Amino acid sequence: MSDTEDLQQIEPDRVFDGGDLDCGSGLVLLIRENMLQVPVGGVLEMRSREVTVRDELPPWCRMVGHDYLGQLAGEGCDRFFIRRGAEKVKEEQQALDEDKARARDYQWRARIRSTGRLESTVYCRNFSWKTGQPASFEERDEHPSAVEYLLGALAADLCAAFANECSQHSLEVDDVELSVRGRLDNVLAHLGLEEGDPSFRGIEVKCFAATLDDQDAVRGAWQRTVARSPLAATLDKAVDLKLKLAIV
Repeated sequence: MSDTEDLQQIEPDRVFDGGDLDCGSGLVLLIRENMLQVPVGGVLEMRSREVTVRDELPPWCRMVGHDYLGQLAGEGCDRFFIRRGAEKVKEEQQALDEDKARARDYQWRARIRSTGRLESTVYCRNFSWKTGQPASFEERDEHPSAVEYLLGALAADLCAAFANECSQHSLEVDDVELSVRGRLDNVLAHLGLEEGDPSFRGIEVKCFAATLDDQDAVRGAWQRTVARSPLAATLDKAVDLKLKLAIV
Protein backbone atom coordinates (compact mmCIF):
# COMPACT_ATOMS: atom_id res chain seq x y z
CA MET A 1 0.00 0.00 0.00
CA SER A 2 1.41 3.38 -0.94
CA ASP A 3 -1.52 5.40 -2.24
CA THR A 4 -2.04 8.56 -0.20
CA GLU A 5 -5.79 8.15 0.05
CA ASP A 6 -5.42 4.59 1.36
CA LEU A 7 -2.89 5.70 3.98
CA GLN A 8 -5.20 8.47 5.13
CA GLN A 9 -7.89 5.87 5.86
CA ILE A 10 -5.67 3.91 8.24
CA GLU A 11 -6.56 4.00 11.91
CA PRO A 12 -3.33 2.98 13.64
CA ASP A 13 -3.38 0.80 16.73
CA ARG A 14 -0.63 2.89 18.29
CA VAL A 15 1.04 6.23 17.57
CA PHE A 16 4.35 7.49 18.88
CA ASP A 17 6.63 10.40 18.04
CA GLY A 18 10.31 9.73 17.38
CA GLY A 19 11.14 13.43 17.35
CA ASP A 20 14.53 14.21 15.79
CA LEU A 21 16.09 10.79 16.43
CA ASP A 22 17.54 8.80 13.56
CA CYS A 23 17.79 5.03 13.36
CA GLY A 24 21.32 5.08 14.76
CA SER A 25 20.50 7.15 17.85
CA GLY A 26 17.87 5.02 19.53
CA LEU A 27 14.89 5.28 17.18
CA VAL A 28 14.94 1.54 16.37
CA LEU A 29 14.73 0.73 20.08
CA LEU A 30 11.66 2.96 20.39
CA ILE A 31 10.04 1.38 17.32
CA ARG A 32 10.56 -2.13 18.70
CA GLU A 33 9.25 -1.09 22.12
CA ASN A 34 6.11 0.45 20.65
CA MET A 35 5.60 -2.38 18.14
CA LEU A 36 5.21 -4.81 21.03
CA GLN A 37 2.06 -2.89 21.99
CA VAL A 38 0.54 -3.52 18.53
CA PRO A 39 -1.28 -6.80 17.70
CA VAL A 40 -0.11 -8.94 14.80
CA GLY A 41 -1.54 -7.38 11.65
CA GLY A 42 -2.05 -4.09 13.47
CA VAL A 43 -0.52 -0.79 12.40
CA LEU A 44 1.99 1.40 14.18
CA GLU A 45 2.22 5.05 13.19
CA MET A 46 5.60 6.61 13.87
CA ARG A 47 6.09 10.34 13.49
CA SER A 48 9.52 11.77 12.76
CA ARG A 49 11.28 14.99 11.83
CA GLU A 50 14.52 13.28 10.78
CA VAL A 51 14.84 13.10 6.98
CA THR A 52 17.13 10.03 6.94
CA VAL A 53 14.31 7.90 8.34
CA ARG A 54 12.61 7.99 4.93
CA ASP A 55 15.44 5.91 3.45
CA GLU A 56 16.37 3.79 6.46
CA LEU A 57 12.96 2.65 7.70
CA PRO A 58 11.70 0.62 4.68
CA PRO A 59 14.74 -1.73 4.49
CA TRP A 60 14.70 -2.15 8.27
CA CYS A 61 11.05 -3.22 8.11
CA ARG A 62 11.83 -5.79 5.41
CA MET A 63 14.76 -7.14 7.42
CA VAL A 64 12.73 -7.70 10.61
CA GLY A 65 9.56 -8.95 8.92
CA HIS A 66 7.18 -5.99 9.17
CA ASP A 67 5.28 -4.41 6.28
CA TYR A 68 6.23 -0.83 5.50
CA LEU A 69 3.01 0.76 4.28
CA GLY A 70 4.27 4.22 3.37
CA GLN A 71 4.40 7.77 4.65
CA LEU A 72 2.34 10.92 4.74
CA ALA A 73 3.35 14.49 5.34
CA GLY A 74 2.14 15.70 8.72
CA GLU A 75 2.31 19.07 10.45
CA GLY A 76 6.04 19.62 10.76
CA CYS A 77 6.81 15.91 10.55
CA ASP A 78 6.51 12.76 8.43
CA ARG A 79 4.00 10.07 9.40
CA PHE A 80 5.23 6.52 8.79
CA PHE A 81 2.94 3.49 8.85
CA ILE A 82 4.17 -0.02 9.69
CA ARG A 83 2.06 -3.18 9.83
CA ARG A 84 3.29 -5.69 12.38
CA GLY A 85 4.28 -8.91 10.65
CA ALA A 86 3.49 -12.41 11.85
CA GLU A 87 6.65 -14.25 10.81
CA LYS A 88 8.88 -13.06 13.63
CA VAL A 89 6.40 -12.36 16.41
CA LYS A 90 8.13 -14.67 18.88
CA GLU A 91 11.46 -13.07 18.07
CA GLU A 92 10.31 -9.48 18.62
CA GLN A 93 10.83 -9.38 22.38
CA GLN A 94 14.12 -11.24 22.08
CA ALA A 95 15.33 -8.78 19.42
CA LEU A 96 14.37 -5.85 21.65
CA ASP A 97 16.17 -7.38 24.63
CA GLU A 98 19.28 -7.95 22.50
CA ASP A 99 19.17 -4.37 21.19
CA LYS A 100 18.88 -3.06 24.74
CA ALA A 101 21.79 -5.22 25.88
CA ARG A 102 23.98 -3.93 23.04
CA ALA A 103 22.99 -0.37 23.90
CA ARG A 104 23.89 -0.86 27.57
CA ASP A 105 27.30 -2.30 26.68
CA TYR A 106 28.15 0.20 23.95
CA GLN A 107 31.46 2.00 24.35
CA TRP A 108 32.17 5.39 22.83
CA ARG A 109 35.73 5.70 21.60
CA ALA A 110 38.05 8.52 20.66
CA ARG A 111 41.74 8.78 19.82
CA ILE A 112 43.73 11.89 20.71
CA ARG A 113 47.21 12.90 19.50
CA SER A 114 49.46 15.78 20.35
CA THR A 115 49.70 17.71 17.08
CA GLY A 116 51.37 20.96 18.08
CA ARG A 117 52.37 23.25 20.90
CA LEU A 118 49.52 23.15 23.43
CA GLU A 119 47.41 21.54 20.70
CA SER A 120 45.82 18.10 20.41
CA THR A 121 43.62 16.56 17.74
CA VAL A 122 40.66 14.40 18.64
CA TYR A 123 39.60 11.64 16.23
CA CYS A 124 36.16 10.16 16.72
CA ARG A 125 34.20 8.13 14.16
CA ASN A 126 34.36 10.21 10.96
CA PHE A 127 35.14 13.43 12.85
CA SER A 128 38.27 15.20 13.98
CA TRP A 129 38.70 18.46 15.82
CA LYS A 130 41.50 20.38 17.47
CA THR A 131 41.63 21.44 21.08
CA GLY A 132 43.98 23.89 22.72
CA GLN A 133 45.41 23.98 26.21
CA PRO A 134 43.51 22.63 29.22
CA ALA A 135 42.42 26.11 30.34
CA SER A 136 42.99 29.57 28.88
CA PHE A 137 42.47 33.15 30.08
CA GLU A 138 42.81 34.69 26.62
CA GLU A 139 39.91 36.34 24.85
CA ARG A 140 41.03 34.80 21.56
CA ASP A 141 42.85 31.53 20.88
CA GLU A 142 43.37 29.38 17.83
CA HIS A 143 41.46 26.48 19.43
CA PRO A 144 39.00 26.11 22.31
CA SER A 145 40.40 24.88 25.62
CA ALA A 146 39.54 21.51 27.11
CA VAL A 147 37.55 23.28 29.85
CA GLU A 148 35.45 25.00 27.18
CA TYR A 149 34.86 21.72 25.37
CA LEU A 150 33.55 20.20 28.60
CA LEU A 151 31.17 23.10 29.23
CA GLY A 152 30.11 23.12 25.59
CA ALA A 153 29.50 19.37 25.58
CA LEU A 154 27.25 19.64 28.65
CA ALA A 155 25.19 22.45 27.14
CA ALA A 156 25.02 20.74 23.73
CA ASP A 157 23.80 17.53 25.37
CA LEU A 158 20.97 19.40 27.12
CA CYS A 159 20.15 21.64 24.13
CA ALA A 160 19.65 18.87 21.58
CA ALA A 161 17.91 16.53 24.02
CA PHE A 162 15.51 19.22 25.26
CA ALA A 163 14.52 20.25 21.74
CA ASN A 164 13.91 16.61 20.86
CA GLU A 165 11.93 15.97 24.05
CA CYS A 166 9.66 18.90 23.21
CA SER A 167 9.17 17.68 19.64
CA GLN A 168 8.31 14.16 20.82
CA HIS A 169 5.54 15.60 22.98
CA SER A 170 4.27 18.00 20.29
CA LEU A 171 5.35 21.07 22.22
CA GLU A 172 5.97 24.10 20.01
CA VAL A 173 9.24 25.67 21.14
CA ASP A 174 10.40 28.33 18.69
CA ASP A 175 13.92 28.74 19.99
CA VAL A 176 16.21 27.04 22.52
CA GLU A 177 19.42 28.68 23.68
CA LEU A 178 21.68 27.80 26.60
CA SER A 179 24.34 29.75 28.43
CA VAL A 180 26.89 27.94 30.59
CA ARG A 181 29.43 29.23 33.08
CA GLY A 182 32.01 27.39 35.10
CA ARG A 183 34.59 28.30 37.72
CA LEU A 184 37.53 26.21 38.86
CA ASP A 185 38.22 25.87 42.57
CA ASN A 186 41.84 26.94 42.10
CA VAL A 187 43.21 27.37 38.61
CA LEU A 188 46.61 28.24 40.11
CA ALA A 189 46.86 24.64 41.27
CA HIS A 190 46.41 23.56 37.64
CA LEU A 191 49.28 25.88 36.67
CA GLY A 192 51.50 24.50 39.42
CA LEU A 193 51.73 27.84 41.21
CA GLU A 194 49.92 26.71 44.35
CA GLU A 195 48.80 23.59 46.13
CA GLY A 196 45.09 23.09 45.90
CA ASP A 197 42.13 21.66 44.01
CA PRO A 198 42.06 22.34 40.25
CA SER A 199 38.58 20.83 39.75
CA PHE A 200 35.42 22.76 38.93
CA ARG A 201 33.94 24.59 41.91
CA GLY A 202 30.62 25.01 40.18
CA ILE A 203 28.87 24.98 36.82
CA GLU A 204 25.70 26.90 35.99
CA VAL A 205 23.56 26.27 32.92
CA LYS A 206 20.62 28.44 32.00
CA CYS A 207 18.27 27.36 29.23
CA PHE A 208 16.10 29.94 27.47
CA ALA A 209 13.07 28.56 25.64
CA ALA A 210 10.72 30.69 23.55
CA THR A 211 7.25 29.18 23.50
CA LEU A 212 3.56 30.00 23.67
CA ASP A 213 2.73 26.41 24.53
CA ASP A 214 1.80 24.95 27.93
CA GLN A 215 4.58 26.14 30.24
CA ASP A 216 4.07 23.32 32.74
CA ALA A 217 4.45 20.78 29.93
CA VAL A 218 7.62 22.52 28.70
CA ARG A 219 9.05 22.51 32.23
CA GLY A 220 8.23 18.82 32.46
CA ALA A 221 10.16 18.23 29.23
CA TRP A 222 13.14 20.10 30.71
CA GLN A 223 13.03 18.04 33.91
CA ARG A 224 12.98 14.80 31.93
CA THR A 225 15.86 16.07 29.79
CA VAL A 226 17.99 16.82 32.83
CA ALA A 227 17.16 13.49 34.46
CA ARG A 228 18.22 11.59 31.32
CA SER A 229 21.36 13.58 30.49
CA PRO A 230 24.54 11.45 30.70
CA LEU A 231 26.79 14.48 31.20
CA ALA A 232 24.56 16.29 33.69
CA ALA A 233 24.12 13.12 35.75
CA THR A 234 27.87 12.52 35.79
CA LEU A 235 28.89 16.08 36.63
CA ASP A 236 26.19 16.39 39.28
CA LYS A 237 28.02 13.72 41.29
CA ALA A 238 31.25 15.73 41.31
CA VAL A 239 30.43 19.44 41.20
CA ASP A 240 27.87 22.01 42.32
CA LEU A 241 25.72 21.88 39.18
CA LYS A 242 22.89 24.38 38.77
CA LEU A 243 20.48 23.91 35.88
CA LYS A 244 17.76 26.48 35.23
CA LEU A 245 15.01 26.93 32.65
CA ALA A 246 13.70 30.36 31.67
CA ILE A 247 10.61 30.45 29.44
CA VAL A 248 10.42 33.63 27.38
